[in-house]
Amino acid sequence: MTMVQLKLDDGWFEVCEAARLTPGRGVAALLPDGRQAAVFSDRRGRTYAIDNRDPFTGAYVLSRGLLGSTPEGRPYVASPLLKHRFDLETGTCLDDEAQAVQAYLTDRSN
Repeated sequence: MTMVQLKLDDGWFEVCEAARLTPGRGVAALLPDGRQAAVFSDRRGRTYAIDNRDPFTGAYVLSRGLLGSTPEGRPYVASPLLKHRFDLETGTCLDDEAQAVQAYLTDRSN
């Protein structure tokens, strides 16, 4: 069974079985400190995780956003509320660089 893990300050945290992720869709995961992460798998099998809280609205909704990529191939998620796009590798808002969410390193382990 392959597990998806996020790198937190105190080590790796198992989020879910990789088979539970549907390519192109996100899931919300509760972290040990009470924060939420939005976890995504793309159609190539790459896994990404960012903070689930939309900094523009304060709502925990980024896991329900739409995945896409820039013309340069950078993967992003668009918030389902105001459609701001967040880079899945860096957490930077592509529409307002003054805003960002935390991005987590991910890994798959057996």
